[in-house]
Amino acid sequence: MAQSFIPVILTPVGAKNTVPILIQRTPYGASISIPDDSTFKTELLGNAMAKEGYIFVFQDIRGKYKSEGKMQIHQPLLHAVQKSAVDESTDTRDAVDWLIKNILNNNGRAGIYGISYPGWLALVGAVDPHPALKASSEQACMGDLFFGDDFHHNGAFRLSYGMEYSYEVEFDKTTDSNFPFPQYDLFDWCLKLGALKNVNNKYFKNKIPTWNSFVTHPSYDTYWQTNSPLNYLQIPQIPQLHIGGYYDQEDINGPQLMYGHIEKKDAFNRNFIVLGPCNHGQWGRGKGDSLGKISFESSTGVEFRTLQKKWFDFWLKDIGDRKFDEATGFQTGTNQWKNYASWPPKEAVVKKLYAGVSHSATFTKPVAASGFERYISDPAKPIPYRTLPIEATYSIGSRWGAWQVEDQRFVTSRPDVLSFMMDSLTEDMTITGKIMAHLFASTNGTDADWVVKLIDVYPAFDTKNLSMSGYQLPVPMEVFRGRFQKAFSKPQPLVPNKPSEFVIDLHDINHTFKKGHHIL
Repeated sequence: MAQSFIPVILTPVGAKNTVPILIQRTPYGASISIPDDSTFKTELLGNAMAKEGYIFVFQDIRGKYKSEGKMQIHQPLLHAVQKSAVDESTDTRDAVDWLIKNILNNNGRAGIYGISYPGWLALVGAVDPHPALKASSEQACMGDLFFGDDFHHNGAFRLSYGMEYSYEVEFDKTTDSNFPFPQYDLFDWCLKLGALKNVNNKYFKNKIPTWNSFVTHPSYDTYWQTNSPLNYLQIPQIPQLHIGGYYDQEDINGPQLMYGHIEKKDAFNRNFIVLGPCNHGQWGRGKGDSLGKISFESSTGVEFRTLQKKWFDFWLKDIGDRKFDEATGFQTGTNQWKNYASWPPKEAVVKKLYAGVSHSATFTKPVAASGFERYISDPAKPIPYRTLPIEATYSIGSRWGAWQVEDQRFVTSRPDVLSFMMDSLTEDMTITGKIMAHLFASTNGTDADWVVKLIDVYPAFDTKNLSMSGYQLPVPMEVFRGRFQKAFSKPQPLVPNKPSEFVIDLHDINHTFKKGHHIL
């Protein structure tokens, strides 16, 4: 059945040559407020690309704002297995076909890009693409939604974000909706909510499809497996530029996961990755010179947008050469960009960091045959993931955007947290690539959420910035729900008081712990 899809099209004034089309498809509303004279200056993509000639297209996806049809979050691609099925890949292909045939002065080439949900749309829009679609840049995209993005992290469900986001996108197709919480600080409200079924019983009334999926599919069953891009995206059919942030509070995993997955079958040298010191999509706006109290000492956002322009200029305009680095990563600590021939770098050496006696940490393997530490965790008094208040995610004054660089002393000072710290470093130490935690633990219960963090502890007196003295910067951190120890698809209760090994992926980092700092 034919549906109407409403695009907003911005074309350059006075272009002397034909120019390419750059499309962003979105569930968040494509409309742009344009002055009466219909001519205006734009800061799109840092303004440089607009100045030099691109046709920008913004399109409401199926079922949102002014586009017809029905929408549910992150639906799988079906057209390859169901004849005549429509999905975000076929919708993208149709959109590109119409644009190439109907917009004046285009050069017959199109690219697609986007951040967050539009990033996932750019990822899947590059599957079975229209011949005119020549390049894609998925940025901060949703990956597998059970492992490390948005709603679940290693099986642990994120209540507040899952509830707020599904309501935002699916409650009203004509707009984005904020759930009407009765208070500003949600910490106590979430504690008193009780079981997940209470959300539908009291508030949603089974009207939010994705929330119903959360409740119906609490493990990594065929529903989540079918919905995963790991299932329906295998090779880079056009050049792909994956963009991610080390401090992305929403989709830290997607770009890393999808780059690594596609790279295994990239015989075409079309698959590239850029990782920066950013929260969710920070590189797409502003200077990007800091996050929270952490300074990066350069305008990383501006520098990224320069790289992005080079990318699209080559594939869509034949400007420049094809010499793109396989991986480009900002190295925090030294605060400089690094280029790599592979990611993670092949020259990296794997080292094991051990918990030691007296709450020490060391690269030397302990000689003791056994040993353990004990603490009491009270589920009625859980550890907040950040300092209170816990504001609604996108509310006025929300600190959601910077919580992943928040000083961890509010956590490590608690009696229900174990910490192991190295002596002060006598020289700089750089850690680049994937961090894996091997946790050996037991509980007298049948399940537990284990949270592991690798922390950069600043000197007791930081002469560079006195206010940062003793600051505890989380470099990577992640949570793991214990019942998925053996398999995410087959949860099993833990055996009380039986030590088990939990292997936790803390994702990719590129960080230098400076001389005089501690590793915690």
